[in-house]
Amino acid sequence: MAAVTLYGLPNCDTCKKARNWLGRFEVEHVFVDYRAQPVPAATLKAWAAELGGWEKLVNKSSTTWRNLLPQRKDPRSDPEWTLLLKEYPALIRRPVVLREGEPVTVGFTDNGFKNLFSRE
Repeated sequence: MAAVTLYGLPNCDTCKKARNWLGRFEVEHVFVDYRAQPVPAATLKAWAAELGGWEKLVNKSSTTWRNLLPQRKDPRSDPEWTLLLKEYPALIRRPVVLREGEPVTVGFTDNGFKNLFSRE
C-alpha cells in the first residue's frame, strides 16, 4: 500500500472524519498538523499547480476567508498566495491527502475516500 500523509488541523471536524475513516478501514497514515509544522511555500505552490490553481487549494467559504480584509482576498502572485497561507493556514482546504505516486487530493467524503483508496 502506498504511504499516506494527511495534512490538516487536529480540531477540524472534516479532518477528524477523514482520520476516523482511515482508521476504520485500517489505512495506515501519518497526520501532519500544518499549524504546528508549516508547509513550505514550494510545497504549497506544487499542490496548487497539481490541483489546478490556488482557488482549488484555498477554502473561500471559510470564516477565516470571510474575515480577511478585501485587499488580502486578491493575491496576484505565487509569493502573495504562499504568504497568505503561511499567515492563515486555516485557509488551506482540509484535509490535503498525499499518497506516494498519486495526485494530491483535498477534502473528505465517505464515497470520495472509498474511490480514492479502492485501488489500494
